[in-house]
Order: sequence, then C-alpha cells, then structure tokens
Amino acid sequence: MKFGSVHKITTAILLASALTACVDDGDDGAQGIAGTDGADGASGVSTYVTREDVVTTNANIAYAAYSDSLFAAIALRDSLATFVTAPTTENFVAAKESWKASREPYGQTEVYRFRGGPIDTNADGSEGGVEGAVNAWPLGEAVIDYVAGQVDGDDGIATLVGTNVISGTATIDQDLLEGLFEKNGDADVTTGYHAIEFLLWGQDLNVDLSGAGVRDNTPGQRPVSDYALDGACTSGLGNITTPVTCQRRGQYLLVAADILVKDLKTVVDAWEPQTGSHYNAFVAGGDDSLGLILEGMGRLSYGELGSERINIALINNSQEDEHSCFSDNTHRDIFLNAKGVQNTFNATYTRIDGEVIEGASIYDLLVTEGAHELANKLRGSLEATMSAAAVIDTKAKTGMPFDVLTATDIEQPNVVAVIAGLVAQTDDIEQVIDTLGVTAGDLKQDGSTNIE
Repeated sequence: MKFGSVHKITTAILLASALTACVDDGDDGAQGIAGTDGADGASGVSTYVTREDVVTTNANIAYAAYSDSLFAAIALRDSLATFVTAPTTENFVAAKESWKASREPYGQTEVYRFRGGPIDTNADGSEGGVEGAVNAWPLGEAVIDYVAGQVDGDDGIATLVGTNVISGTATIDQDLLEGLFEKNGDADVTTGYHAIEFLLWGQDLNVDLSGAGVRDNTPGQRPVSDYALDGACTSGLGNITTPVTCQRRGQYLLVAADILVKDLKTVVDAWEPQTGSHYNAFVAGGDDSLGLILEGMGRLSYGELGSERINIALINNSQEDEHSCFSDNTHRDIFLNAKGVQNTFNATYTRIDGEVIEGASIYDLLVTEGAHELANKLRGSLEATMSAAAVIDTKAKTGMPFDVLTATDIEQPNVVAVIAGLVAQTDDIEQVIDTLGVTAGDLKQDGSTNIE
C-alpha cells in the first residue's frame, strides 16, 4: 500500500455504498422499510442490501481502521524519535499524547479479532498472528526496566527485579525484543503499545502498599530524567544512574515503535482492497464471512471486553489488571472497543482525518430481510452500552479514572452497568445469528470470569 493514499478506500466502496438501504425505523420501533414496491403504493422495499454488500463494506472499513492505526503508529514513532533525541519535558508530554492518539483508531479495530483475520491468525491458519506482539497485557514490565518490589495486584513481580533489558548489556534490536516476547510465559510481554506505555509513564503505584491508603487519580509518574542525556540520568526520581541506562531506554522505545509499525503494516497489507490476501478471501466468503463478523462482535463484547478487561479488574480491584494501567487510559480502551462493535453494526467509521466511511450495514440487512424489531433491539442494546461506557469515559476525563472507579464502592455500579450492557448486546447478537441463519462459534467461549 502507499501510505499517502488515505482516500484510496473511498473508490473501493462506492458500489457497496450505493446499494445501502435508506431506512426509517419509525416512531413505533417496528417499521423499518422505506419506499414502495410499485405504482399502487403498497408498502415494500425500494432499495435493499445483500449479504455480500454487508461483508464488502465491513472489509473496507476494516482496511480504513487498520490503516489509521498504522498512520497513528508512524506518528507515534516520529514523536518518540524527537523525544529521545531531545528529552525535554515538552517533548515528553508530546510523546505521551501521541501514544494516546495512536490508541484511538486501534481500539476500534479489536472487533476484527476472533474471526480468523490477520491480526490474530498466522499464515497457516493457526491461532496467533501479531495481536499479542501489538497489544498483549498485562505487561512483563520487570523484564523491560526497573519496577517496585511490590505493586498493587501483583505480588509476584518482585521475583523479576534486576533481570531487565535496560540494565543489561545486550544490544537492543528487534531480534532481542521479539526473542524475549513471552519467552518464559505470558508474563514476558516485551513489545507493543503497552511496552511503549510503560516506558513513557512507568508503573502506577498510587496506593499505600499496606492497603490502608486511598488510590489516587494520577497515572504513572516516570520522570523525564529517565531519558536525560546531560549526565543527570535516573532510574526513578532522584535515583541517579549511568548515562548509558537512559540511552538504552531510548533505544528500547524506538525499537518497540519500529516493531509496532512493522506488525500493523502486515495487517494493513492483508486487508488491502482488491490486492490483500485476506480481503479477497473475506469478501468472497458469503454467509461464512457474515457469521464471522457477528462472532467477532459477540466475542469481543462478552469474553474479551466484558470479562477480561472489565470484570477481572473489578473483582480483583487491581491496577495491574486494567488494560492501560500505566497511563490510566483504560476508559478509552473500554469506550473504543464498544464503539468498534457499534461501528460494525452500523457500518460506519470516522477516520482520523474526519472522513466518514460507511456502507451496507447489518441493521440494513435485518430490515431488508424483515427482522425490523430485532434490528432495532440490537441497535438499542448497542446504544445502551455506549451510554454506559460514556459515563466511565466522562468520569475519567474529569478526574476519576477506571482504577479509582473499581476501587470505590459508590462508583462500581458505573462499571457494572457497562458489563450488563455488553451481556445484553451479546444476547441480541446471538439472536441475529439465528435469525440470519449463519454459522458462528460460541460467543461466550472466552473470558475467565462468568459475567452474567
């Protein structure tokens, strides 16, 4: 693909967009068909979508969202390079903001997991792909850099202190970081968004380790001096160390960013319209692909987001168990994942440059096939989830991040409301699968906690 051709996708979806139904769900929530079928004015469908239209639109939006993720990762890499070269407070802040910006499109792509796509499937069809290297968590931060001897929610991390890459002597390159990735198990995550996040923010240690303190509303507090090149290098505020340590920390940031860009490009290439191997197979997949779309929506909703990313952190009351635990950006992870499911149902996505990509939707298909009430029911469930997620998002932006919400009894119902919304929409997605007569796996097969 050519990175500058950000509008390339528009042409690819013109035909599918032209076939999109213009529907009005009506005041009573049952009527969902516009137009007439003839001169006699009898109610009918004047425009309609096919299952193939829905699948093609979904593939085009996937390409757009992954392309945006790649563009944002390249911008992040550039921002990190500027910071490592000139480690000022201003550049440090800019690098952190660039990291947050890079998460916005990627969070909306996670609905394309759990469906045999290039993000989590290897070339031979086996499970894997680059998803772990891109977004795995919790992070093995003690493998990367210095950590506290004890952290909230993870008493075992102290066993790894002193064995990290930054304090070592091995050349920091892609071979090293990729070779260490999950070398000794899932705890050894050394690449991806969260490795970069940790190196920018450091651990979020804002709680009395005796359990008597109150968790505060700030993220990790890594000092900019951890990257100092003027002889004032630290490993933690006031802990002066050798200049090479700061140099190695900067090297790690840049290598991790290079790996992230490389991995995302493999996914974008596979989704390239007309030329991407996965794109072509997917749009030709008919009902099989439609079933995969719905399976991805349900499995992200229930197991990954509802259970792994929300309920476990709520049950354990642990900062280490929240997705973006270093930056306190978990509220955006939750909101964006839920938004990705809604985007898929509505077949619309707003690109980072403001362009709106839209086309034939599952809603339109249900209306076309006469399931107006179910179309409106699932639409309502998705809107209810987004409303609940917006509460968490707003509270975080006004000083009460996700880890504080989970630790405060009076605020926990706000978290539970999102879980309840995700369960309800998963049930509705199961009904859509049955109504459309497509095949999908068990939507509730993932996750380590029962959230019903």
